[in-house]
Amino acid sequence: MMKLIERVKAILLTPRTEWPVIGRERATMAGLFIKYVAILAAIPEIAHLIGQAFVGEAHIPIESALVRAIVSYAVTLAMVYIIASVIDLLAPRFGGRKDFANALKVAVYCFTPYWVGGIFGLIAGTRFLAYVIGLFGVYLLSLGLPRLMKSPPDRTTGYVAAVALCAIVIVGAITLIEVAFVT
Repeated sequence: MMKLIERVKAILLTPRTEWPVIGRERATMAGLFIKYVAILAAIPEIAHLIGQAFVGEAHIPIESALVRAIVSYAVTLAMVYIIASVIDLLAPRFGGRKDFANALKVAVYCFTPYWVGGIFGLIAGTRFLAYVIGLFGVYLLSLGLPRLMKSPPDRTTGYVAAVALCAIVIVGAITLIEVAFVT
């Protein structure tokens, strides 16, 4: 757990020095998902579950809130994988190298601010702050893509924009699926 906390702290507070460390690590997909994504992605879902079922003014039945949390959690895991695939697929178009392991690292660590900010789901009307904090992930993306995917500096801005746009579309589509599934 301390290693997780140290990584979260480092990627949020000192990302310029943390990306080279991440780049040197031999991480497996299972390791990243089990030791990082599975834990951090639970923060917004648990916070929102508590906020919906117990804290908010309009209490939602615990069963409905639980179903929403489970679906959202599962979809988040899939979303990280899909965005990593997009990062890997787009790499050659922006002068980078295809490397799914590194693309997965970029996707995983760029979601860190959103997952940590997900604590705002506890309080009705403040969940949007998780999205605002999540915008820091775009900055992390701009640091991670050239380091891990080897995109040249002059093409990184376009690469970041393309990945961010794809991520927005994916997140939007997934949000619509969640809403349709839960309502």
